[in-house]
Amino acid sequence: MKKFLYVLLALAMLPIAVLVIITPMDSQKQYIFGLLSIGVLFLMGFVSKKRSVSVIMVVMSVLLSTRYMYFRLTQTLHFNSEIETILGMGLFLAEVYVWVMLLLSYLQTVWPLKRGIVPLPDGMTQWPTVDVYIPTYNEPLDVVRDTVLAAQCIDYPRDKINIYLLDDGKRREFAVFAADVGVGYITRNDNNHAKAGNLNHAMKLTQGELITVFDCDHVATRIFLQATVGGFLKDPKLALVQTPHYFYSPDPFERNLSVGRNIPNEGSLFYGPIQQGNDNWNATFFCGSCAVIRRSALEEIGGFAVETVTEDAHTALKMQRLGWKSAYLNIPLAAGLATERLVVHVIQRTRWARGMTQIFRLDNPLFGRGLTIQQRLCYLSAML
Repeated sequence: MKKFLYVLLALAMLPIAVLVIITPMDSQKQYIFGLLSIGVLFLMGFVSKKRSVSVIMVVMSVLLSTRYMYFRLTQTLHFNSEIETILGMGLFLAEVYVWVMLLLSYLQTVWPLKRGIVPLPDGMTQWPTVDVYIPTYNEPLDVVRDTVLAAQCIDYPRDKINIYLLDDGKRREFAVFAADVGVGYITRNDNNHAKAGNLNHAMKLTQGELITVFDCDHVATRIFLQATVGGFLKDPKLALVQTPHYFYSPDPFERNLSVGRNIPNEGSLFYGPIQQGNDNWNATFFCGSCAVIRRSALEEIGGFAVETVTEDAHTALKMQRLGWKSAYLNIPLAAGLATERLVVHVIQRTRWARGMTQIFRLDNPLFGRGLTIQQRLCYLSAML
């Protein structure tokens, strides 16, 4: 109801917004208007952190930015030579890109959904069975061991949880370790489709109602399943519950910059306002680890997506196209290792960017059936 009232208010204020954007001003008046507006924004941010104040700040930011773009479009695109045209239009298109990203980011983050834990029923007989997958390829056993042992300590009925070490490296010491600690060990003859293929192969050999995925360096807390599984019983259309990726080791920026540990890193942005905002529009991304997925939803889309190198986000997109719901629980329930070296950090981010570009090209969220407008725009923001 509150959102509906905000929409009505926005429609009522639309003529004023148009007036603010298109009213001509000379340079002196524009300077005064801009400085006053920026001063008001800073003052509002300093005085109050209420959601309503944040929304007003977003509206002011959009108006100021759109007024600037209107000015650029109507008064500055006049060129005297070919080189001026090329450079001037290049700069203008770059500013259009930034403006579009600003609008999409505000759509994602202006209404964050802050979920709580859905409790499981008292009777454990109603709790679903869970398969825990720990995929690995070339990571050392010292790293993987802690993840496996932590998974065994998850507080869940022993007859309803099965833990599997998915070793794409086919290493004898991993098979011996799995046998020693009493977890399943699964390998395959090839490494087709990398991690996604590894997970899909395991799906054929297991039968749990839910599937939990941990990267091989993510150590789970004891309450992980009790905090995440309840929603699947409450909502039969819920396909995914994602939790934050929390790192107990510093990444290269945090380790090498003097203020690196005192300011929030990029993960705090994505696993905070962005994922909570996505959740509000039923557009939560699967992030490859620290998540629980309903097997029947995966089977309906043919398993984990293999068409792109970001199988996680693409898998979530496929499920949401078929009407499945997703959820984001902003409580760190597992901790892992951050990238140790800058070159590895850059390679990882480049792979993510390449994967999102592949999704944009192969399964563009703007087209095709099944997604709401808000879901399409949330994915578009990530891909752009």
